[in-house]
Amino acid sequence: MLEAVASLLPQATVEVDRIRAVFESQRANRWNLSRSTPAERIARLRKLREAIIARREQLAEAIHQDFRKPAMEVELTEIHPTLEELNHTVKHLKSWMKPKRVATPLTLKGASSHVRFEAKGVVVILSPWNYPFQLLAAPLIAAIAAGNAVMLKPSEKTPHTSRFLAKLVRDVYPENEVAVFEGGAEVAEALLQHPFDHFFFTGNPNIGRKVMMAATKFLSSVTLELGGKSPVIIDESANLKAAAEALAWGKFVNAGQTCVAPDYIYVPASKQQAFLEAFKAVLTRFYGETEAERQASPDFARVVDPAAWRRLKEVLDRTVAAGAKVEAGGTADGPSRYVSPTVLSGVTTRMPIMEGEIFGPVLPVLTYERREEVYAHINEGGKPLALYVFSQDSKMVEEVLQHTTSGGVVVNNVLIHVANPNLPFGGVGMSGLGNYHGHYGFKTFSHERAVMVQWMKSLAAVFFPPYRGKAQEWASRATRMLE
Repeated sequence: MLEAVASLLPQATVEVDRIRAVFESQRANRWNLSRSTPAERIARLRKLREAIIARREQLAEAIHQDFRKPAMEVELTEIHPTLEELNHTVKHLKSWMKPKRVATPLTLKGASSHVRFEAKGVVVILSPWNYPFQLLAAPLIAAIAAGNAVMLKPSEKTPHTSRFLAKLVRDVYPENEVAVFEGGAEVAEALLQHPFDHFFFTGNPNIGRKVMMAATKFLSSVTLELGGKSPVIIDESANLKAAAEALAWGKFVNAGQTCVAPDYIYVPASKQQAFLEAFKAVLTRFYGETEAERQASPDFARVVDPAAWRRLKEVLDRTVAAGAKVEAGGTADGPSRYVSPTVLSGVTTRMPIMEGEIFGPVLPVLTYERREEVYAHINEGGKPLALYVFSQDSKMVEEVLQHTTSGGVVVNNVLIHVANPNLPFGGVGMSGLGNYHGHYGFKTFSHERAVMVQWMKSLAAVFFPPYRGKAQEWASRATRMLE
């Protein structure tokens, strides 16, 4: 009877009621989860690992249905990094959970100090569509490892993957531990009305601001993984063929819909032609020689939806009209949401393609005479999520690091820093707030609680009132000597 009544109600109302009910059930269960042992948390993570391995073909099919992502790209960018994150966390979790002894100053002799890592409580993870599995699973792993209850919302732009995730989580965890909520903006808005102990969001800065505002209502902590125009600097010493190969892969994997994709390239004016020739040769090897072969390639994904396709087509057309030259690609087919792997030369910083993050398979190439002008342009914009340098000159690499800032940096390659669980992944400024992966993810979803234990009479007693006498005079002198 209850199911029959629920089916007659507006879906949004049903989901709001379910969100409220699940939130309360998770809040009631949060202390059980926070007190769980390393073995219990590892068991939860291993259940997730087993389910992923058993359903990896179903996952690949779901993502392919959403935007024709090749199965090998699903393995390399969705499944494998997630399993690596799981394995790394399982291996180190017991050590991470141990209280960490810290030093105690001599003036506080008689006490010991340590830091405990406690679960934050009930957390929400709002994940994006571009890597719809990995960018939900990675923070989920960290949240479970830290002992939290978790509410998840996958993107509605990848509905097949969203349904896969909902069933996967439902089959692995009870709702008072982990729950998935499918739907659009109305579901996200409903989630943001609840006093979560931590808000975790991956997406664009405009929605990131809304998430941060929601968190401020409850004075909750927040992690924002955003994006930005990740630049590439190639110098005179770089191996152009190796650079072209890495950049073609990093730019066109996932059809360019990657938050750390190379967004634009700066190459010395004297090296531009050689680089373009090397790059076009790589495109032929990767996706075919003709435009027809590239459009038919099973190794190239599609733009996620018609709105994204129209945005890319419009900015590409305006940029070409402004004077940029199409060196390769430039084809856009609406019905199949296809935008070909495209390379532009003759690009200036004032052209439309340079106004915001591209988030698609279009790569602008700019030239420079002096590196100072490159640094000035990079630093004028928002701080990027990633920065890539191609050089054989270690002094030049250090110069770039000294003159720029970014969430992460890779030298002589792209994207690969994201796959190292020993490195923090996150942005700075407009590209994000906070970080995760590996131990950093465990800490993001943990409260670091300071604990001090007085196990013998405190020397601080000599400073108790009244503030006079020989003992206090000597204590004051001793304190100053230790400064």
